[in-house]
Amino acid sequence: MPTATPAADEIKSIPRHIAIIMDGNGRWAKERGLPRTEGHRAGAETVRRVTEGCGELGVEYLTLYAFSSENWKRPKREVDALMKLLEQFLRSKTDEMKEQNIRLQAIGRLHDLPKSCQDQLHRSVEATSQNNGLTLILALSYGGREEIIDGIKSLIDSVERGHLDKGMIDGDVFSKHLYTRYYPDPDLLIRTSGEMRISNFLLWQLSYTEFFVTPKLWPDFDKEDLKDAIRDYSKRQRRFGGV
Repeated sequence: MPTATPAADEIKSIPRHIAIIMDGNGRWAKERGLPRTEGHRAGAETVRRVTEGCGELGVEYLTLYAFSSENWKRPKREVDALMKLLEQFLRSKTDEMKEQNIRLQAIGRLHDLPKSCQDQLHRSVEATSQNNGLTLILALSYGGREEIIDGIKSLIDSVERGHLDKGMIDGDVFSKHLYTRYYPDPDLLIRTSGEMRISNFLLWQLSYTEFFVTPKLWPDFDKEDLKDAIRDYSKRQRRFGGV
């Protein structure tokens, strides 16, 4: 388990798992008269800052909504640029993640990614697999509804193969058939750009997650904003349906 650094002392409670909907790259670029790809490039730098900040604070898991299943509907030029940026990010940051003891993971329909992205993702995951600090989870070609459908198919397959009796199926069993089966549910969801929706992200896992929405666009989000979100989270009482 990661050890919180002195930077976390000012915060009463550090969430074990933070999930972030990184929104606003396109608007950030438009406000500056830049192409959308420059917004995505600036957003990639924010990923570095926030990941580093989570590691410093002692967060154990960070899940980033990097590319949704709906994002494939964007113009081909933008999608191609995003895939190239993803591949470049993975290639350039893997050594840094190794040095910072960050373990990289990914969830989603990863087979939909271009082969070169899949190959680089596999190399980066393997290169960081022995790290035991922050686990950084990239949600790629990810959709919450698609994950639930895939989970149902996996359950049906287990029942048909005789590995599972349908009478045994409950919430815990179902969770073990989701992409996120190796990770705890998020304690805190952060959404940038002020939008008040979860956009098909972790629909099953966010049942009891605390939400923090900021009007800041993702490229402008920094470590102090991360701390502000965690400070707000640490003031809340989580009852999970109890009194």
